[in-house]
Amino acid sequence: MATYAKVFNISIGFWLFLCVECYTGGSNHVLTIKTGGSVTIPCHYDEKNPPQKKYWYSEIPRSITYTNTTEENLSVIDHPDQSLFTVTLRNLQNHQTGHYNCSVETEGQSTVTYKLYLKVQSAPDVSVESSSVSGHEGGNVSVQCFYSSGYQKKLKQWCRYKDQSCYTVGRTDTSQNPSVQISDDGKSSFTVLMTGLRLSDSGWYWFSAGEALNPVQLTVTNGKPVNGDTENPGDSSETENNNNNAEVNQEQKTVHLSVWLLVSAALLLLLILAAVFTWRWKRRPKQDKHQIRERNDSSTIGAIYSEPEEPALYLHYYSTIKDKCSNDPNKDITYSTIGDTPVSEAKPPAGGGIYSTVAPH
Repeated sequence: MATYAKVFNISIGFWLFLCVECYTGGSNHVLTIKTGGSVTIPCHYDEKNPPQKKYWYSEIPRSITYTNTTEENLSVIDHPDQSLFTVTLRNLQNHQTGHYNCSVETEGQSTVTYKLYLKVQSAPDVSVESSSVSGHEGGNVSVQCFYSSGYQKKLKQWCRYKDQSCYTVGRTDTSQNPSVQISDDGKSSFTVLMTGLRLSDSGWYWFSAGEALNPVQLTVTNGKPVNGDTENPGDSSETENNNNNAEVNQEQKTVHLSVWLLVSAALLLLLILAAVFTWRWKRRPKQDKHQIRERNDSSTIGAIYSEPEEPALYLHYYSTIKDKCSNDPNKDITYSTIGDTPVSEAKPPAGGGIYSTVAPH
């Protein structure tokens, strides 16, 4: 009986250990990063019982960095809406190779939720083309992983951090028609193609070849799948960016065309106004000259046909009176000035000859 109890306790302990290993993701994960490179590591925790403290623990050198802390080459940020916190390491150097833990503290008790061995190399054993990819709901996304020659025979996997579900080389159909297909060229790389994306597929994944791995963040957004993804599978984020760039370029062309048309219309209107103003300005002097000429002609005609006033003429009468009784010729003539008398009033003297000179006075 004691033997059975001992075996039972050992079994319980073994299964508890396995469950802890399942939740924490195992202790044999090796994260390979290039010297001088960066990496972001997700650390999940129980969403039903959120811990009071979350921190990143380094064994070499021994240090604890709590969440919502940002330093020069280290950031630990909590994301409670996703039940995880992320650790970002920058400018990694070879001396930082060592063991690290994601840990949480609940009611004074610390628990390691994720354990890994960070390996900084000049040529990483395993690396990814992009550590962050995105796609549309219902669309496809493709991610590529590279490995060194020593990992050609190793098991290749695409796994999800949250539930530790993994997919191996080949095609795996999942619920609601999405599928995961992994193809390995057997030399230096393998590719993961996810089709029929759902919003719930968003999250953190990792590539692995044997025990070496690299994390990748997938973001699925609302929208229609990009045309041609099934026939020409590829990185949907790149296709999306190309389409967005094409739409932006088209909008810019439309804006430029509208501005050009407005400017052209404004210039044309200014030209028309300038032409009208010039025409009216040139025509105005001609009209003034014509009007002056008409006024001068009318004045001349009026002057021709008007009756001038009759000037008063004054006659100087010089009379010679012959004395019939005198024989002296010099005495026969008497010169006298009658006076200035208007023509109309002048009357010749009676009984004698009159010699008169008329001249205007």
